[in-house]
Amino acid sequence: MTEPDFHKLETFENQFPNREYEIEISCPEFTCVCPKTGQPDFGTIHIKYVPDKLCIELKSLKLYIYSYRSVGTFHEHVTNKILDDIVSACSPVRAKVMGDFNVRGGIKTVVTASYERD
Repeated sequence: MTEPDFHKLETFENQFPNREYEIEISCPEFTCVCPKTGQPDFGTIHIKYVPDKLCIELKSLKLYIYSYRSVGTFHEHVTNKILDDIVSACSPVRAKVMGDFNVRGGIKTVVTASYERD
C-alpha cells in the first residue's frame, strides 16, 4: 500500500519567528490498518513542535492524517513517518510525535519519536 505524501501538508509563515513557542496538536481519530491481520488500528496522534519560519496548516494536517485510514503500517513506522513528514514540511526547531494506540489483542502501544535540529 502507498503511504501518504508529506507534500499534502501545507504550511504558512510563522508570524513570530523571533520567539520560541510550542504548538501542540492532538489527532484523536487516527486510523490505520495492521499489516499482519488487515484489522483496523485506532489511536491518538499527539504532535508537539517549535516552529521556525513555517507552521503546519491544520486542515491539510487533518487530511494527511485521515489518508492513513487504508494504509497497512506498524505503529512504530507510522509514528516515525509522521514525524519525518512534519520535519520535511516545516523544518521546525524541534518536534515530537507520540502515537497512543488503542488496546488490541490485550496489548497497548505508545510510540514516541523526537527530532531536534542540530
